[in-house]
Amino acid sequence: MTNEFYHLPVLSQELITGLMIRPGGHYLDATLGGGGHSKLILAGAPDVQAIGIDRDGDAIAAAQNNLQDYGNRVQFWQGNFAQYQPGAILFDGIIADLGVSSAQFDIPERGFSFRHTADLDMRMDRNQSLTAAEIINDWDEVKLAKIFYEYGEERLSRQIARRIVEKRPFQTTTELASAIASSVPGKYRYGRIHPATRVFQALRIVVNGEISALETFLSLAPNWLKPGGIIGIISFHSLEDRLVKHSFRNSPWLQVITKKPIMATEKELAENPRSRSAKLRLAQRISILI
Repeated sequence: MTNEFYHLPVLSQELITGLMIRPGGHYLDATLGGGGHSKLILAGAPDVQAIGIDRDGDAIAAAQNNLQDYGNRVQFWQGNFAQYQPGAILFDGIIADLGVSSAQFDIPERGFSFRHTADLDMRMDRNQSLTAAEIINDWDEVKLAKIFYEYGEERLSRQIARRIVEKRPFQTTTELASAIASSVPGKYRYGRIHPATRVFQALRIVVNGEISALETFLSLAPNWLKPGGIIGIISFHSLEDRLVKHSFRNSPWLQVITKKPIMATEKELAENPRSRSAKLRLAQRISILI
């Protein structure tokens, strides 16, 4: 599986520039993926050290392979970034790319995408019990509509939830996507994005507890930075971006660097269409409370 796990890092040059990497600095990559951003950090200045976190064992294994040339300059920790405890370490920089890795979308058995027929899974950590199948097949209509609206920002959440309850049980991603498509008007069905996109986003967020984990991480991470250290977060939908924006702005320990988020260039968009919704925000740890 490790040779199949890849993730093309987005906004990489903008992130590395924004971090202002220091020789001998210590950095935390809170969403390691295949190690793309960490590799750029480690190569960014002499004697840099990094710690990489990921919930996905396949990601950790792939990153260990991709970063093996850096030896003991890089360490790995498998788990939820909201549960990480750095101890006495203070970092010169912290990054998090909140997007789902390309491998998680493109390896069918992970169940993240309706482009492949697969079991309704969506677990980033496959040791946990809750899956998308349990949510879709067991949760009541009101609860389903609520998560589709809150976490997918899906305005047709009620009629989609009603159709799902009528047609369940579902076993596969494509069965669910077809049922969702059949529940919405034709003009919506053939719009710019597939009508199942927002529902699948909501399911992934709930399965993995992404919003609550991000809230916890954003409250803790400023305390892990040295004075002058920089935190950079890349988000991919408005729920995450609002959380990052408000957390940076409201933290007594951070000075916002990016008044508006940094977006992908036309060149990057052409090379990697998945970067189109990426937004990078940066903030710097101050030395005294303001």
